[in-house]
Amino acid sequence: MATTEQPGPPTTIFRARRIVTMDPSQPVVEAVAVREGRILAAGSFEECASWGEHDVDDRFADHVLVPGMIEAHAHSLEGAFAMLPYVGWFERHRLAGTAPGVRSYDELIDTLRRLDEEMTSSGAGTLDPVIVGGFDPIYFRDEPRLTKDHLDRASMERPIFVFHASAHLATVNSAMLREHDVGRHTTTEGIAKDVDGEPNGELQEIPAMMAGAASALQGILRAMNDPAAIDALGQICANQGITMLVDLASAGLQRPQTQALWHETIDRDDYPARILQRHVAAMPPGSTDWSEAADAILALRDTDTDKLRTAGIKVILDGSIQGFTAKMDWPGYYTGTDHGIWMTAPEQLLDICRPFHERGINIHTHCNGTMTIDLWIDTVEQLLIEHSWLDHRHTVQHCQLTSPAQYRRMAKLGMCANIFTNHIWYWGDQHHDLTVGPERARRMEACRTAEREGVSFSIHSDANVTPLGHLHTMWCAVNRVTPSGRVLGPDERISAESALRAATLGAAYQLHLDAEFGSIECGKAADFTVLDDDPSTVDPMTIKDIGVWGTVIAGRPFAAAT
Repeated sequence: MATTEQPGPPTTIFRARRIVTMDPSQPVVEAVAVREGRILAAGSFEECASWGEHDVDDRFADHVLVPGMIEAHAHSLEGAFAMLPYVGWFERHRLAGTAPGVRSYDELIDTLRRLDEEMTSSGAGTLDPVIVGGFDPIYFRDEPRLTKDHLDRASMERPIFVFHASAHLATVNSAMLREHDVGRHTTTEGIAKDVDGEPNGELQEIPAMMAGAASALQGILRAMNDPAAIDALGQICANQGITMLVDLASAGLQRPQTQALWHETIDRDDYPARILQRHVAAMPPGSTDWSEAADAILALRDTDTDKLRTAGIKVILDGSIQGFTAKMDWPGYYTGTDHGIWMTAPEQLLDICRPFHERGINIHTHCNGTMTIDLWIDTVEQLLIEHSWLDHRHTVQHCQLTSPAQYRRMAKLGMCANIFTNHIWYWGDQHHDLTVGPERARRMEACRTAEREGVSFSIHSDANVTPLGHLHTMWCAVNRVTPSGRVLGPDERISAESALRAATLGAAYQLHLDAEFGSIECGKAADFTVLDDDPSTVDPMTIKDIGVWGTVIAGRPFAAAT
């Protein structure tokens, strides 16, 4: 009996003005064929068409395709942050339009007073706090450090929480301190006090914020898990050309009920990004055993889907340099008061990490100060002595002041670096003049040294700490220009091609995902970033200004919001 041949899966061929592949065997092609969400072929149009029946999509004829950009260190708070009132120094893109910067304490206080009045007129209870984000007093050199006395001018009754840009500090008013019974008797580390021993309103690091402003943190946590904020996160990714975002502060281990909510939102066909959750190293409820925590991470992987995955764990060792809470080796800080705080006890780090390493769970460790980097490298070396894992790719996160000697050790041990290049723009002048001094500032975010010493690296924004968007992180790595016009360490500049590799294949590699993502080649996911121009060929100073059409996720286009 004769049979009718069934048509194969549909194939779409995307053509573009230029397609940059990050595949060394063919760096640039003219077309890419997509089938079942994966790349079927990349090359000439004729080569792509030779695979059989196809549809042609020419919507990108005037655009440039690059591999989907991967933000390997950001936070889901970026979605909620887009909905919070913004009071940072630099203007910042929002879901719709751009928010201006706040350049004086008076302007900050006027904003807080207005928000208090709006909440009062809307019927909000007096205990509902005003929460704003993005502020950093380090930019206000001619002003004293922001304290509760400044914020009390906005309200003495309603609690106020001013979240610093670094997310490592906050400043609150007297009403917030009263609500949480914080006074001279409070001994929690990180609650700053004045010369009389009274809390001055600055809360340094999360334990201090939990003690002095838990109501605000709970409000932020609720906002992060609001489906509207998760949707906002996805749209911001599309707006900035990010196809995959790694959330480096997921807490699903402590709140497993939130996982269902995230899956329900992100697994939708119309969600415009992939999200990887890297969970903060912490015990599951009721546990005191790090082995149980590692097993819980493995169990979370059982619920992984194509668009929402578990990426491993994050360990936080210290605070932020601009907040003076990072742990610094000799000679310490250039100016200011050293408030260095160990977020993880150094003597416990090996015991915490061992069960994860033994189970093949990748570990990324937050290291801002110089003291923490040596500790993490020493720990990885000991882990490998105890339990061989030749392809661990354990990563130093932020990597701000990593020395050439440390990079050489990292290379020998197979470690990766995720370098916070945006710091060059947002705090480069402050590091040069105030926190670490000229010499160390010139070698901050040392991408060229990492490249020279053979360390695989990516670059990141740490959004919401700085705005999401790899065109800016690339621009920083390539140009190293600060707001004052200073070129901070010109010998640490890298090429635009190296920066693009860091934003794509470099990020995929440290996530153990380079077989699936990071370049445009047969068999990989059909994830592309769609740009108005090629960042590897334009004037390097214009990289950050390239327009973003949007993204393609598994062959499905997602336009940026206009």
